[in-house]
Amino acid sequence: MRKFDKKLDVQPDVLRQPIMQVRRARELRKEMSLPEVLLWVQLQRHPGGYKFRKQVPQHPYTLDFACLKARLCIELDSEAHNRGDQPKRDEIRDSVMAAFGFRTLRLSAYDVLKNMEGCVVAIVTACDEANPPRNGEVARSDGGVPRSGQGGACGDMGPLRPSGAPPRSGEEFA
Repeated sequence: MRKFDKKLDVQPDVLRQPIMQVRRARELRKEMSLPEVLLWVQLQRHPGGYKFRKQVPQHPYTLDFACLKARLCIELDSEAHNRGDQPKRDEIRDSVMAAFGFRTLRLSAYDVLKNMEGCVVAIVTACDEANPPRNGEVARSDGGVPRSGQGGACGDMGPLRPSGAPPRSGEEFA
């Protein structure tokens, strides 16, 4: 056995997917909707210390976002998910994902656009529920979301600009 063959044997099933599913996920990463792009910008900051992936292939579906550590998939639903047979299809999808060990958190695209901070807090809370603190760890009471003045994904850089980015050179905050 070659060295890289061993590595494939120890990968979790979630990372081994049919090539057509992987190709479709790659296409979807390039065609993300506005709410998906905005949420992805927030999730890249590792809220609550969790790492997220976008457009994750999980045969037969492609998950909008996933936190593998918490086994949580995040689906952004547009208004179309309330029409026709789509709610029934979503239930089937959720049950299939539950069979793979994933919990599904559904967020509306409207909520992402209007209340991003609330959505990120809901995501971190769902991840925390799946990963309770171990012995000796302290649970975060703020939902794990960096707020102005607390620094952020950039470490102790001081308060963040209203956009959530670190301050520019020479920029000060009151």
